[in-house]
Amino acid sequence: MNYDAIVIGGGHNGLVTACYLARAKWKVLVLERRYLVGGACVSEEVWPGYKVSTAAYVNSLFRPEIIADLRLRDYGFEPIERDPASFSPFLDGRYLILGTGSSRDVEEISKFSKKDAENYPKYEAMLERVASVVEPTLTQIPPNLLHPTLGQLFQMGKMGKALQRLGPAMGEAVEVLTGAARPILDRWFESEQLKGTIATDAIIGAFMAPSMPGTAYVLFHHVMGETNGKRGVWSYVKGGMGGLTQAIARAAKDLGVEIRTEAEVAKILTKNGSVTGVALTNGDEFGAKKVASGVDCHLTFQKFLDPANLPPAFNDAVARISYSSASCKINVALERLPSFSALPGHEAGPQHRGTVHLCPDQDFIERAYDDAKFGRISQHPVVECTMPTSLDPSVAPAGKHLMSMFTQYAPYAPVDGGWTDAMRNDYADRCFDIVEQYAPGFKSSVIDRQILTPVDLENVFGLTGGSIFQGAMPLHQLFMFRPVPGFAGYATPIKGLYLCGAATHPGGGVMGAAGWNAARVMLRNV
Repeated sequence: MNYDAIVIGGGHNGLVTACYLARAKWKVLVLERRYLVGGACVSEEVWPGYKVSTAAYVNSLFRPEIIADLRLRDYGFEPIERDPASFSPFLDGRYLILGTGSSRDVEEISKFSKKDAENYPKYEAMLERVASVVEPTLTQIPPNLLHPTLGQLFQMGKMGKALQRLGPAMGEAVEVLTGAARPILDRWFESEQLKGTIATDAIIGAFMAPSMPGTAYVLFHHVMGETNGKRGVWSYVKGGMGGLTQAIARAAKDLGVEIRTEAEVAKILTKNGSVTGVALTNGDEFGAKKVASGVDCHLTFQKFLDPANLPPAFNDAVARISYSSASCKINVALERLPSFSALPGHEAGPQHRGTVHLCPDQDFIERAYDDAKFGRISQHPVVECTMPTSLDPSVAPAGKHLMSMFTQYAPYAPVDGGWTDAMRNDYADRCFDIVEQYAPGFKSSVIDRQILTPVDLENVFGLTGGSIFQGAMPLHQLFMFRPVPGFAGYATPIKGLYLCGAATHPGGGVMGAAGWNAARVMLRNV
């Protein structure tokens, strides 16, 4: 059977690409290896009655333009604003709540440092200035660095002008985009409680410590976005994160997109340097002159294609892509919400609605990373917790709760051998012990748990190395360098083959921008 376009992978980016192509009246087929679409942005009934956001767990970055274009709210997408954004308890009985509004944030921070309370609004204003330059690039097609067109040179000039408009703040912006989070936080603030809270956002999904270059951009990544038009506000999705991707899938089907699940791709078919279709592992073949791959470069170019059909220099560049990861996702079914010693209570309150940061200071993160950089599993992991049932009781049976734990550092390949069930459980126990320190009685409330190490993230979701961003995001793997220089514009050396996933600009996170950008390029290249 022939199609105008085939999309490999039914993740959120692949579905977005399919929708925009179908809006242009293309006949589109989406092939998804798993039993449901959504990629790493799904809700799954891990235990009866629990709708678990198995991998991705919060939303803010998904582009409002796509929500409007595809009428996703009409298809059931419902973001639930989190207020406050975060809760950080400390073992001395104090706590820090952020993201409730600038005046209240200042009041909270002043409990730890009057100076930091004065600086915090200035720090946020600095990030806003940087965002004014960076956010417009998210939906731009990156230039071909090796052979830029006149239009692309003009585009780069416009970006330079935008940086120039920052004036003396340009250096600050460059540091945020390229530097380490820790020196920036140390310059702005003195309270380790505040710095430790912010620094955890600088390492999410990154096999780095806050003192390493590149973490400032990861930190900045977490202050972009919006919910319901409110800038910087993060949300849960009603029914779990699958509420977003199922809405896109429903929109896609109404646009005429054909979606096949349990359709594992074995090979991208080519002839004379052009794509001709896709073959599945079961032997089925589908023809198309355009194929968009929503999976990473390792799978696309090193598994689905014969490297002999690609330029040697391109193969070398793809082989250099880093998929380093040390993130372990633990999903937990609970009898009740935890009661934190710093702010007791099992009833849903501000301590449960946002992200719970269990991090006393930046050194705690550095020590956890020190273990991992030598291939050891962190003795004292960095743990962040979210409890969606505090705002959306629909994702668990009546009276029960869900906790999503995003933890680091759990290396993909520990030096003392591959991941075993015993190692998984030992690591999860370490994470639970940390939560227990801050919320006595937590462990006795656990009904069940699901542990997803980097190896599991690779096996379940097709994320090479367990990299949640489809490739690490240091400066040399961003924008015009992503995935490799010369091929940042979604097209590939194979005519008719495109990339549309997080392996491309603007990278990881539930944004949809990569899928939207890729569709625009494909439609332009008819």
